[in-house]
Amino acid sequence: MYTSEHTFSALFQQLGLPSQHGEITSFIQAHRSLDPHTTLADAPFWSDSQSAFLREAISDDSDWAEVVDELDAQLRN
Repeated sequence: MYTSEHTFSALFQQLGLPSQHGEITSFIQAHRSLDPHTTLADAPFWSDSQSAFLREAISDDSDWAEVVDELDAQLRN
């Protein structure tokens, strides 16, 4: 069975965002404290396609789901 371990860098590349460590840290700092009643995919800072990707990753429990969940947790600290 093939299992893929995606990284934050790979996720940010998939989302079309800068994907270097410092750029990811800056993004998380800028968008931290996401409202607890807002799902990650519904956050106002995503484009429609980014939102759709995140929503699909979670609803389909895709191989991206774990790193998307990790991003969600980082944005709620």
